Amino acid sequence: METVMSHLVKYEQKGAIALLTLNRPEKLNALNYATNDRLLELLASIETDPTIRAVVLTGAGERAFSAGGDIHEFTESIKAGVDIAVREFCRRGQIMTARLEAFPKPIIAAVNGIAFGGGCEITEAVHLAVASEKALFAKPEINIGIPPTFGGTQRLPRLAGRKRALELLLTGDTFSPQRGYEMGLVNKIVPHDALLPAAFDLAERIVRHSPLAVSRIITAVTRGINTTIDEGLLIEREQFARMAATKDVHEGLSAWIARRTPTYTGA
Repeated sequence: METVMSHLVKYEQKGAIALLTLNRPEKLNALNYATNDRLLELLASIETDPTIRAVVLTGAGERAFSAGGDIHEFTESIKAGVDIAVREFCRRGQIMTARLEAFPKPIIAAVNGIAFGGGCEITEAVHLAVASEKALFAKPEINIGIPPTFGGTQRLPRLAGRKRALELLLTGDTFSPQRGYEMGLVNKIVPHDALLPAAFDLAERIVRHSPLAVSRIITAVTRGINTTIDEGLLIEREQFARMAATKDVHEGLSAWIARRTPTYTGA
């Protein structure tokens, strides 16, 4: 079982960056339950590995980032009953995207092709995203009579605005990476062959900074974005207070004053 699970998401470490590749290209990298579980296992390992400072997440093959949930698999869950379907399919997917969203190290989606349904929801949840010019997005769940279940009814409106999100959610129409960029779903569109280099370049521009400061910023934004401005400012102060006593702050200040490159230890 472990061998099968390990094959579903490929893992490579390139310096301080982990590359995770959804690896079911024959199924357009559809997110079956085992793939979701394996992704969570890898994130748990990466979180506690001090040598890894950022994550790039992409899809295997030339056609898809991920076509979304494995329809054949969750159809069986739905046939087994509502409670089972909610537990096995909906809750599992929401746990996965929430983990991506709140992960303390930056996660960059490198969207190499189709990102439908759950694949689009992963793109919504991660911190940053670079899209190939060959990428194609959709919220097609309405075509099979269900709403999005991995957070798509909540995160897309927060990114794109209510009316633009509802148009996509209610029609199921595909949309281009350019429209995804205009809506704030992706940060950048690049030629297909430049996708992974662009994602790694973005990661490298982040990991040169204090990993503690990076984590504090991610936490402040993730927790604060769904609160009032007053509550968000309190979260910001809390994250600053957590940083103020660290060695990284003193190193950053000393390096700036001395006009030298800082050496951060994550302490």
